[in-house]
Amino acid sequence: MIVVTTPTGDIGHQLVENLLENGAAVRVIVRDPSRLSDSIRNRVEIVSGSHADANVVNQAFEGADAVFWLVPADSKADSVTAAYVDFSKPAAEALKACGVKRVVSVSALGRATPLANQAGYVTASLAMDDLIAATGVNFRALTMPSFIDNTLMQAAVIKAQGAFFSPIDGDLKLPSCATRDIAAVASRLLLDETWTGQEEVAVLGRENISFNDMADIMSDVLGRPIRFQQIPLDAYKARFLQFGYSEAMAQGMTDMADAKNRGLDLGVARSADNTTPTSFRQWCETTLRPAILD
Repeated sequence: MIVVTTPTGDIGHQLVENLLENGAAVRVIVRDPSRLSDSIRNRVEIVSGSHADANVVNQAFEGADAVFWLVPADSKADSVTAAYVDFSKPAAEALKACGVKRVVSVSALGRATPLANQAGYVTASLAMDDLIAATGVNFRALTMPSFIDNTLMQAAVIKAQGAFFSPIDGDLKLPSCATRDIAAVASRLLLDETWTGQEEVAVLGRENISFNDMADIMSDVLGRPIRFQQIPLDAYKARFLQFGYSEAMAQGMTDMADAKNRGLDLGVARSADNTTPTSFRQWCETTLRPAILD
């Protein structure tokens, strides 16, 4: 039995489909079961509620062999620590109480860099990993750079203005991965019952690429000029405050972007093992182009 948190999210829904295609028994924790597609709802066990709730995670983890752990976004949290570490404390206790054998989590790159303690959301994610590891469970933390799919958050702006924005230097080449590849790596680990111990597993995407490179590729794929514009960190933070983020979470986003701009995501050497298939161009052709032009 494999428990999947956030089964309706960008990564979670793809992961559930992968696991079911491979014949796995799947149990999901979901706040609103109606958000599950009919094809998935009828093939999984459902535990309703939040995976920050001790009663929910104890029910879900009972008899489970493995857990996929992903903390959902909480833009209004009092702190990044509350959003990641405090949220995960009931699950850490339930892992021990229920005897779960293996956990795969979604985390972030940066632990090996001097920026690890200055990176907002990433700093809290790494602390969450430490909490899970302290339970003694066999553990794989999937450490990722920024997601290619986050580009869709600016789809309306790209369509209307022919531009997208970030506080990161437009010429800085960084890894960037697609959620489909994260789901594939997670499903492979969750289906493999042979691994033990605790490790980070980097998921670096197909290539290191800059925002200016992305703009050129978008322009080619969309058949119209797209430009990248770097914005100041204070303007970046102000946008999140306008979106209703708490002061702490807006600052956490800003600190993370600042750390990425200073090399946070460049602390792991690229190898055949941590390079995943989907290129930015491929993602633009299959995902961005339909979102902008259809």
